[in-house]
This record gives sequence, structure tokens and C-alpha cells, in this order.
Amino acid sequence: MIETIINEGLAGFAAQSPWEWLAALFGIGYVVLAARENPWAWPSAFISTLIYTLLFWQGQLPLQSLLNLYYLIMALYGWQQWKKGRHGAQDFEEPLEISKKPLKFHLGFTATGAILSFMLGTWMHIEKWSVAPFLDAGVMIFSVMTTYLMVKKILENWLYWLVIDTAAIILYWQNGYYPTMIMFMLYLVLATYGYIVWKKTYAKAHSKH
Repeated sequence: MIETIINEGLAGFAAQSPWEWLAALFGIGYVVLAARENPWAWPSAFISTLIYTLLFWQGQLPLQSLLNLYYLIMALYGWQQWKKGRHGAQDFEEPLEISKKPLKFHLGFTATGAILSFMLGTWMHIEKWSVAPFLDAGVMIFSVMTTYLMVKKILENWLYWLVIDTAAIILYWQNGYYPTMIMFMLYLVLATYGYIVWKKTYAKAHSKH
């Protein structure tokens, strides 16, 4: 069984488009730069998601294609927000500060995402619009919601990404996107790194108050 999975994985890697590899590299660059609060994360995200939008549409994962189209828009919004920073400052003079949300917010956030994912997944299943409707829907809904938290530098966004990335790994493995699956495995490590770095930055900033 394990040997079969390894052989299938190696065969899948050999068959991947260079465009998927390029998109994966820029995607990794985005997370590394975001963890370091570097605004150039957003141009990197723009390039990665532009490629993925086309790849997923061709691969009959429509929600993942639409999700990456949304990422394109959020990459532009993220660049603007991180550039503007605090109090309308320009050219990154006063970077947007990391903030936290209370437990009540996260309970509502999670419940809303779960309900929307179930509703969308059910509809996708009935209409046969996706080969993995509920997983596809869950990854899309929570990614859309969590990207907004990233743009606003909400600390807990990294914890949501840990769950989302795990679900995405399963989705991409099932559908043969092996380089992308590896990218999301790295995302798990980077999300942990991002959370640790942002938490230290937040603690340092608030220790001065």
C-alpha cells in the first residue's frame, strides 16, 4: 500500500506542469514574507494565485479556481492595507500593527464558516460541480474568511491556516496536484513559524503599554 502511494506520487511529480511548480514557489514566498510582515508578500501572492486560477479551472476544481481569483483581489487589497499602515501612513512608514480577537469572535467565525461550507458543499454535491464538494467548499470558505484576517494582521489567522492547510493537503493529494500538496505541507510549518513570530511581535508591542 505504502509503496503504491509512493510510486503514484513520484509519477505525479514527473507529470506536473512547470507552471504549477512556479506557482508553488511564489506561494511559499508569500507565506515566508507574510510571516516576516514584509509587504512584498502580496505581489508574490498575486503571481502565484494568477497561475493557480487557470490551473484549477482546467483541472475541474471550480471553487479552488474562484478562490484563487479572490486571492488576486485580496493581494492587491493586502498590499494597499500594509502599505497604508496605521493612521493612513504611506510607504510603510508606520506598519499596520498585529492585533487579536476575543474568543466570542472566533466562535462566531468558526460557526459561520462551518455552516457556509456545509451549505455550499451540499449544493456542489447535488449539482456535481466538484469531484470533492465538501472538502472543496470547506477549504474555499475558510480560506476566503481567513485571508481577510491575514490582511488585517489578526494574530489568530495562522491557527486557522493550520487547519485549512491540512484539509487542502488531502484535497490536492486526491486530485493529483502533488507539488501543490508539498507546498501546503510547507505551509503547515510556515504557519507555525508565522504564528510564533507574530505572537512575539504582538507581546513585545503590548509590553510597552
